[in-house]
Amino acid sequence: MSATESSATDGRVPTQLDLDTLSRQLNRPVRDVVEIPARCICGNPLVAATAPRLSNGIPFPTTYYLTHPVLTAAASRLEAAGLMNEMTERLAVDTELAAAYQHAHESYIAAREAIGERAGTGPVPEIAGISAGGMPTRVKCLHVLIGHALAAGPGINPLGDEALAAVAQWWTAESCHCAGAWDNQAPVPNKDLSRHVKHLNQQNS
Repeated sequence: MSATESSATDGRVPTQLDLDTLSRQLNRPVRDVVEIPARCICGNPLVAATAPRLSNGIPFPTTYYLTHPVLTAAASRLEAAGLMNEMTERLAVDTELAAAYQHAHESYIAAREAIGERAGTGPVPEIAGISAGGMPTRVKCLHVLIGHALAAGPGINPLGDEALAAVAQWWTAESCHCAGAWDNQAPVPNKDLSRHVKHLNQQNS
């Protein structure tokens, strides 16, 4: 069985309902989603895997994009509380942690390349060797690390696993937290105001 066939059989290939849900979760039209690598126990998406080159030509290094509003809000609370700085300071003195985080960086790049192959985007030299979230030497986005931890599973990204454990007061994998997190009856957003699209429009103006 090919990787594409395997991906389809385990429910990772997004349905139109998944894409509509993602757009409502993010409050903008979702783009170039290749897979849903993590789901709530109810089946709703938690993380979107995005092609490494968007259909408008922009390189996109953030392969695993955290989408669930409860999780994104929890990650923001941890960031505001200073957890990123604490983690970065530990990386500077804990060689074992730094080595594991380096491995997470390499794992992220390998996963992105595999997703790019499945998406048919081919190599993206502009982001070669670059992962996301500050890896491998610092922490600059807990949303990225939590998304990676959910997508890759435990034991791959040590700081992502820590951040995921830290959001347990707001979200756990054992319970559904979707009710009221977004409006399922709202129209699906169709106007993209993301910074990536704004940047492309500025380039073309």
